[in-house]
Amino acid sequence: MAEEEKLFISKDFLRSLLNQPSPSGFEGPAVVVWREYAEKFADKVFTDYHGNTFAVINPEAPVRVMLAGHIDEIGLMVTQIASDGSLKVGAIGGHDPQVLVGQRVYVLSSKTEKPILGVIGRKPIHVLRPDEKEKAVKIEDLWVDIGLNSKEEVQKLVEIGDPIVIAYSYDELNASGGKVIVGRGIDDRIGAFTVLEALRLAKELGVKHAVYAVATVQEEIGIRGAKTSAYRIDPHVGIAVDVTFASDIGGLKELEKKIGEVKLGKGPVIARGPNLNPKLVELFKRVASEEDIPYQLEAAPRATGTDANAIQLTRSGPITGLISIPNRYMHSPCELVNLEDVDNAVKLIAKTITRIDKLEEFVPF
Repeated sequence: MAEEEKLFISKDFLRSLLNQPSPSGFEGPAVVVWREYAEKFADKVFTDYHGNTFAVINPEAPVRVMLAGHIDEIGLMVTQIASDGSLKVGAIGGHDPQVLVGQRVYVLSSKTEKPILGVIGRKPIHVLRPDEKEKAVKIEDLWVDIGLNSKEEVQKLVEIGDPIVIAYSYDELNASGGKVIVGRGIDDRIGAFTVLEALRLAKELGVKHAVYAVATVQEEIGIRGAKTSAYRIDPHVGIAVDVTFASDIGGLKELEKKIGEVKLGKGPVIARGPNLNPKLVELFKRVASEEDIPYQLEAAPRATGTDANAIQLTRSGPITGLISIPNRYMHSPCELVNLEDVDNAVKLIAKTITRIDKLEEFVPF
């Protein structure tokens, strides 16, 4: 049997999800794909005023479990239209401007049905001053060119506030046999994907609790959607799924000094620290060992910077956990993850929530 046939997760769903644009505040195209897939098996699917989308099984059960993965990605926004037809841009979320130079982009115009293809321009190296060659490029040094030469022409197609994403889609690294995928915005549409697939597996396993898979919005600009959706659900248990830095190749190995050893293909990462409930962490570890699911550990001595932060501080403080997918080249258009890690994260989450019984067992001390 081929490796990909052993996976529980749906590659078709993942491909469709990652090929949609979803910059913070403009997550709609990705939400539509997520919601349509959820409607195939969830008991209830809905979207709130903020844009968070919920897929629920056993909605009337007394114990509520929230699975959160943010569906937004970093992007750019049109801030000015210059007289020469170029577009000045601002960052939606944390961009490294060095990565942007020379990229093709899609302007998600409010005036056109299809995205407008453009390129990110910068002065050629031939005309850079010596001091400019030595300095890191800034976003204000860049512009987007859609091939028109005047402000009047561009204004017919583009409006101030239109979002922009890099024109980069899902693909598989063939040397990996299709196990390693590359895409833009894997941070964290892979999390939104994982929580929905975990919901599907939990239903197959016959979980008795009310389980809410949530594609949260606007994490990249301040963990906003997790705050509002967790408040709405008021969960007893909340598990966030995000990506974490792989530290296993090239210059990334320097990350080991900060975060320890995290490798692609060695399993999902269980975070330990004050942001996470220690009894839930131990349950994750026990289930992984008993179910022969590989896993890695990551120290989180402070707040994690993920949806887990918001979940833990909601109302009276849910039992909170964080499962992460090892990711290379985060916040670039060529993020890499291993699908076996994703598949094992789905299994670990679904099988763990089936083991949750008495909530008082999670009182930490």
